[in-house]
Amino acid sequence: MTDSVATVEDGRHVRSMTVVRHGQTSYNAGHRMQGQIDIPLNSVGRWQVERTAEELRAEYVDGAPQDRRLLVVSSDLGRAAATAHAFADPLDQPVHLDPGLRERNFGEWEGASAEEVRQRWPEDYESWTRGAGGELLHGAETKAQVGKRGLETLNRWIHRAGPDTDLMVFSHGSFIAQALQALLGMASEYPEYLGLVTMRNAHWARLMPRDLPDGGLRWSMIDYNRGPAIAMRGDWNNPRGLVQTD
Repeated sequence: MTDSVATVEDGRHVRSMTVVRHGQTSYNAGHRMQGQIDIPLNSVGRWQVERTAEELRAEYVDGAPQDRRLLVVSSDLGRAAATAHAFADPLDQPVHLDPGLRERNFGEWEGASAEEVRQRWPEDYESWTRGAGGELLHGAETKAQVGKRGLETLNRWIHRAGPDTDLMVFSHGSFIAQALQALLGMASEYPEYLGLVTMRNAHWARLMPRDLPDGGLRWSMIDYNRGPAIAMRGDWNNPRGLVQTD
C-alpha cells in the first residue's frame, strides 16, 4: 500500500509486524470517546477478537517454519490486552504490556459521546471534525505527540525482537493511525495527505521491512484495516444471535 525508509542502527529487526486494533467496547457501541479510560470488551468485542485471533493464527502462524519466533506486545489497557490474549493464549505465548501503546489521550472529552461534545462545545467539535485541532483546547494529545510516542514504542520492540521474529502489536484506533503514519513518514513525504482512516474493531495492518544497501530499512504496508472474512458481513458490530450484555 505504501512504504518509507527508516534507519536501523544495528541491523537487527523483525521479519514482519502486524498491528491489531482491539475489539468492540460499550463505548465504541455508544460512540463515546474512550481515550485512555480502561473500558473492557463487551460481549460483541469478545466474539470479534476470537474470530480475529483464529484468522491471525491461520494466516500468519500455522505452517510457519519452526524456527520462526513470535513476540506479542499490547497496550496495558484491558480492551487491547484481552484482544492480545485471545490470539496468544492458545499458542502459549506471553503478552508483554507497554503503556507506550495506549490510545491517544483525549483530555476532558474522554467518556463523553460525540453528541455530548457537539452540544457542549459546538465550535471546538466542528474544529476537531475537520482536523483543525479543537480537541487540543481540552487537553487532548496532539496527533504529532501520539505519532512520536508510537514511533518510539514500535521501534523499541522492532529492534528488541531481532530477526526471524513476527511482531504482533495490539493497540487502539487513533494510536495505530498516527503511529503508522509516523513509521511510514506520511506526514513528511505527503504533507497534503489527510491521514489513515481509523481501523475497524478487531482489524489489523500488516507491514514488512526490507534492508537497503545503505543500512536503512524500508517499510511496506501490505494490508490496512483488514479483518476476518466474516467481518465483511453487515452484522460484524451486531452479530445475529448474540445478545449484547454489557
